[in-house]
Amino acid sequence: MSAAPHSVAIATTDGMLHFELALAYEVFGSAPDAVPGPWYDARVCGTHPVRVGRFLLEPDHGLDRLAQADTVIVPALADVTDDPPGNLVEAVRTAHASGARVVSLCTGVFVLAAAGLLDGLRATTHWAHTTDLAARYPRVTVDPDVLYVDNGRVLTSAGKAAAMDLCLHLVRRDHGPAIANVVARRLVVPPHRAGGQAQFVSTPVPAQDGHPLTALLPWVMHRLDQPLTVEDLARRANLSSRQLTRHFRSATGTTPLQWLLTQRIRRAQELLEGTDDSIDTIAVAAGMGTATTLRRHFHRTVGVPPDTYRRTFRA
Repeated sequence: MSAAPHSVAIATTDGMLHFELALAYEVFGSAPDAVPGPWYDARVCGTHPVRVGRFLLEPDHGLDRLAQADTVIVPALADVTDDPPGNLVEAVRTAHASGARVVSLCTGVFVLAAAGLLDGLRATTHWAHTTDLAARYPRVTVDPDVLYVDNGRVLTSAGKAAAMDLCLHLVRRDHGPAIANVVARRLVVPPHRAGGQAQFVSTPVPAQDGHPLTALLPWVMHRLDQPLTVEDLARRANLSSRQLTRHFRSATGTTPLQWLLTQRIRRAQELLEGTDDSIDTIAVAAGMGTATTLRRHFHRTVGVPPDTYRRTFRA
């Protein structure tokens, strides 16, 4: 007698983003040919026909079905300025209490946070919303620099492509890497990006005229291959080291040295993606000096070694 398929309930409400909802249904609702046993039983659940982008979606079941599911997926919400719908929050809370694995894609994390499922846990969302998430739910440890976070029965992802990464991660957990690779090939996406990998967002820099850093930062970007200290930057900007640090924290949210390291890592990423240069050559061009130093900082910052990063983005 074959085992019952793993049930997946995709929770819906008005104002969800169609991309994350559609990719969840595509991954869990379409069985690849290589699966030897039952695939997921994916159902769309909601209280009424919901507006998803420009489309009107008719759910298969009500939100009460979430409590019977093995996995509950909450896709992204378009508007997170208001609290998420109370009936959705309660249904997700009840499903988790009933033993379901609960997963949020992008801003769906606000539903999990409102339900109290993330209290004391690490979580992530699209980098543009991490500050708001941390401010509204201070008991959640928000990590803005990762693709997804797996806490076992509660999982959260960053936006768009990272939502796909998390869905494939779930397939890998449930069916193994071979099946996850089959699904990835069908969808024409990379088969595996580690959850700890950075979201690859640009550090904001001041653009207004007259700001003390406006001329300094382009000057630094043209000299990333050179040894630079805080004193060098302060001297160039005609500031004291303390003044420079204050302006950096105000403009970029980080210290001068951390900002400089981030730019060196991004330069290394560009060279790994766009050239066949050796790791040693890239280390010198990015101002890291040696391949050993580059690998240490790159792995700690990006979450994967330079060689793995190159294979993923050059594939």
